[in-house]
Amino acid sequence: VQLQASGGGLVQARGSLRLSCAVSGLTNFNRYSLGWFRQAPGEEREFLGHIWQSGRLRYYADSVKGRVTISRDNAKNTVTLQMNSLKPEDTAIYYCAAKYLTLWRPGPWAEASYWGQGTLVTVSS
Repeated sequence: VQLQASGGGLVQARGSLRLSCAVSGLTNFNRYSLGWFRQAPGEEREFLGHIWQSGRLRYYADSVKGRVTISRDNAKNTVTLQMNSLKPEDTAIYYCAAKYLTLWRPGPWAEASYWGQGTLVTVSS
């Protein structure tokens, strides 16, 4: 199983970013919830949000709610993260993840079944 995140780079504060994650080798992709995490330098990993199998249910962490939208395309086996109104404190490595859930649970994840390799986002002031 591979989760390949892309779209990171240098972004100006108050700008937007769109990260994509291509998933391969995951049988029954549409039965997995997909999520995003980030880890800033010297900080612990932070959960950002996840999206349910069908894409109709989403959960976002309070820290990013209102600035983040997670979407998925089950036909293309991809998940995206759109973040607006960027701040320098959004600088981090962003990771996509997949987790097998049999029931929708609107809450943060402590762990995931599969992880991507991360993509670095740097927000300049």
